[in-house]
Amino acid sequence: MKISIIGFGWLGKPLAHHLISKGHQVMGSATSEEKVNLLQREGLDTVLLKLCPHPEGLGFQKLFDADVLLINVPPRTRSAAPSFHPEQVKFIKAMIERGTVRKVIYVSATSVYPDLNQVAREEDPLTKSSTGNQALFDAESLLQNDATYALTIVRFGGLLGVDRIPGRYFSGKDNVVGDTPVNYIHRDDAVSMLTWIITKELWGEVFNGVAPLHPMRSQVYEKNAKDLGFAPPQSYAEPGQNAWKEISANKITKTGFEFSIPDPLDFWYEG
Repeated sequence: MKISIIGFGWLGKPLAHHLISKGHQVMGSATSEEKVNLLQREGLDTVLLKLCPHPEGLGFQKLFDADVLLINVPPRTRSAAPSFHPEQVKFIKAMIERGTVRKVIYVSATSVYPDLNQVAREEDPLTKSSTGNQALFDAESLLQNDATYALTIVRFGGLLGVDRIPGRYFSGKDNVVGDTPVNYIHRDDAVSMLTWIITKELWGEVFNGVAPLHPMRSQVYEKNAKDLGFAPPQSYAEPGQNAWKEISANKITKTGFEFSIPDPLDFWYEG
């Protein structure tokens, strides 16, 4: 198949290499000429596309001459208004409608679920007032409404592994939340899951992308510190003070998908 990936970043680049190894024709985008040149030198067909939120770049129209389009654009929720990411998606949708794309995967996140101290599942009703992430909720809704394509939404938990080490972010810090369950997925499994959805033609669905086991945050941070030789958190916050959610992975596993690293305590890192 011809597959386009908007966002050849930390997840998109290894996904591209994996899909190419499966025989697919893959092209994608990066947000600077420097990144485009680096990716092209790696053998990846890459064009320049910045979503500001309107599209700027060079030759990006050919991304929409594909069978499958994967939208992998992390929302800048801290540095931009909640309306910025949906505006980016609105422009992408307009370009999809002018192209040949008939199947779309939108990479969302489990932050769309509110923290209600319970298990969260794909069928849980979400509204603009109840969502945990307005930008992602609005972007999902925009892509779902009046769609001219088959859409699958993947809500990933924390994308970790390789050089993203959760314990390192909290090394030596005080008052760290440690008593809530993690909702993580290793990058290897995220790549495999997206490939699985494309290969098995799992369209018109919403899937959570999280490892099926959910150790406590303190367990992960302490194990990272011990395994990789840095300081654990200096102290933890009082237990029971922070709202949480545990994201169910049952729906994707029922399709036959198997996680290679189901336990975040076993994630591998590059140190």
